[in-house]
Amino acid sequence: MKVLAIASKGGHWVELLRLMPAFSGMEVVFVSTQQDLADTVPGKKFYAVPDANRWNKYKLIQIFFLVAKIVYKERPKFIISTGAAPGLLALAAGKLLGIRTIWVDTIASAEKLSLSGKIAIRFVDRVYTQWPELSGPKVIYAGNILL
Repeated sequence: MKVLAIASKGGHWVELLRLMPAFSGMEVVFVSTQQDLADTVPGKKFYAVPDANRWNKYKLIQIFFLVAKIVYKERPKFIISTGAAPGLLALAAGKLLGIRTIWVDTIASAEKLSLSGKIAIRFVDRVYTQWPELSGPKVIYAGNILL
């Protein structure tokens, strides 16, 4: 089974890597916003895409098409992201292609879902939070990634 795991550099990437034991025995393809992060997943297929945020709409559109191309090429069984914008865009592309999608909201969002999490909850198959207080009908708490 193939999984596409995507996250921006920094804390989002660290959280994503902490989830990897759950995908033992699966083929995991990684995508992030910094090429040298490939060194943190030796032997795994890795793609680098530019980073963007809500303040640069043109770049978001460009990144959407880049990640959509990766999703289409790899055809994973599901896509998982811990954030931020490139991950959300990959989940959107995956959803359009009928691929199962999972969003894990960042542990930094302790009082409310992140902006990307609030968008993801509208279309992804599963949304997880790392804070029990934020769980609800559409948001699942199953523990935190960073202990």
